[in-house]
Amino acid sequence: MDHRPSRRRPLLAAALLGPLALVALTGCGGAAPAATPPPHVAETSAAPVPAPAAPSASPSPAAALPASAPVRVRIASAGVDASPVLELGLASDGSVQVPSVADGDKIGWYTKGVTPGETGPAVLIGHFDTARGPAVLRNVSRVHTGDEIRVTRADGTEAVFRVRELEQVDKKEFPTAKVYGDTPRPELRVITCGGEITDGHRPDNIILYADLVG
Repeated sequence: MDHRPSRRRPLLAAALLGPLALVALTGCGGAAPAATPPPHVAETSAAPVPAPAAPSASPSPAAALPASAPVRVRIASAGVDASPVLELGLASDGSVQVPSVADGDKIGWYTKGVTPGETGPAVLIGHFDTARGPAVLRNVSRVHTGDEIRVTRADGTEAVFRVRELEQVDKKEFPTAKVYGDTPRPELRVITCGGEITDGHRPDNIILYADLVG
């Protein structure tokens, strides 16, 4: 699979997928153990979590990097250190692919968009839980604005992002344009599931928005 998708493809994907672009993420949940707490993140409009020497929520943007596929993703605040990174495209029904249940411990990169560090919104997707139990993003609720997401790339460079916003939305109201629409600087989205299990699935998506800072 091509590691260098055409530029501006996220808008095309958004147009094809419509507001239910990430509905395929219903793989989160199912028969997961009841002991797994429901994932939930506070909106960024809520009071910020106090932290010493907290970085600005709007850091100075770093220069864009050339195309290079992601091979490792680390989110220290959520205990994530995932490698290798899966390649995700579009399913036969036009929805965005998600990692399989067997790959619940991995994060996938949406290859129809840019690579992390390029100008535009790079998109990573991972499960909160599956029918087998807690998955790679099981601790997403521990992430706060200002936290770092570090992405090692195939060319040996590392793209460092800082979380600017966290959002939890009903999958039926998925913000397609906000997630996949063009941006003038390098940005990152990390998407998983959220909410209490309803009819065997988690009804929400949790989205982390982050900016390249190094």
